[in-house]
Amino acid sequence: MAFPSPRRPTRRRLAGLAFALGAAGTLAAPANAAPGAAATPFEQYGRVAVCGTSLCDENGAPVQLRGMSTHGTQWYGQCVTDESLDVLAYDWGADVLRVSTYVQEDGYETDPQYFTDLASRVIEEATERGLYVVVDWHMLDPGDPNANTALAQRFFRDITARFGDQDNILYEIANEPNGVSWQAIRNYAHTLIPVVRQGDPDAVVIVGTRAWSSLGVSDGADESEVVDAPVNAENIMYTFHFYAASHQDWYLDTLARAAEELPIFVTEFGTQEYTGDGPDDFAMSQRYLDLMARENISWTNWNYSDDFRSGAVFEPGTCDSGSWADPGSLKAAGEWIRDRIG
Repeated sequence: MAFPSPRRPTRRRLAGLAFALGAAGTLAAPANAAPGAAATPFEQYGRVAVCGTSLCDENGAPVQLRGMSTHGTQWYGQCVTDESLDVLAYDWGADVLRVSTYVQEDGYETDPQYFTDLASRVIEEATERGLYVVVDWHMLDPGDPNANTALAQRFFRDITARFGDQDNILYEIANEPNGVSWQAIRNYAHTLIPVVRQGDPDAVVIVGTRAWSSLGVSDGADESEVVDAPVNAENIMYTFHFYAASHQDWYLDTLARAAEELPIFVTEFGTQEYTGDGPDDFAMSQRYLDLMARENISWTNWNYSDDFRSGAVFEPGTCDSGSWADPGSLKAAGEWIRDRIG
């Protein structure tokens, strides 16, 4: 990845960043960064925005952000701490963290204030390390995002009230719509995007696509339904999710075509089967990564936890022991993706 020269934010200062101005007027690395650490991702790129089919930096140059997604914070909040994010930011060299707040499955709907505070803690910790953050509204079951519209409106109002003055935040308003038409998803986006814009007018908004964010492929469709009827809003991107051991050439070809027509952010993928478990297919995964590198498609891998499934990067027990920096704590998928993030 080619980076521009280190730079400082020019529009709005990130709240809570532990940066200090050096003698030359440039921003020093955070106090908890490794000695001699390079400029943070936000220092390098500034406020990102959509330009054409790409995500671009503050100067209009295409960028590719690479990083990790949390698992559901109702189960694995202990895996996202100051110490673990030091590893992700400084050892792995990540650009972005996706913070996944499940709506159901003992998630947000059970205690909105608690889960807003929990997401906020992780956002603040990632921000202190100069990372970009994708705020993920992780709706999954029910698959129609319109079933949770009122909750989503509350969540994004509260999050933008806290972080809308920061330029490192992107908002993913529906994780994996399923069992629902593109028109219904599009209508939901037209309802939610104004809520986000009210609190954060300049932020990139990421819209889920049909059939578990496969651009419709998992329902036998393709990207044409989005190309023919895009969301009526500026500065938006569309999601594409894949699991390489299950989703092979048909899915890869769809992503390649879609990248020519639409701004895509792969906010979730795995090297395993679509369950997030099973054997890894690293060869197919590399084909996806090569395509995303060529097309400057940003991505976050699922997931930064110690869940027992093969898609979690750490061995079970890592988060309780705090051994994130121990190479022996990584599963095969963890070693593979760590080496491709930095």
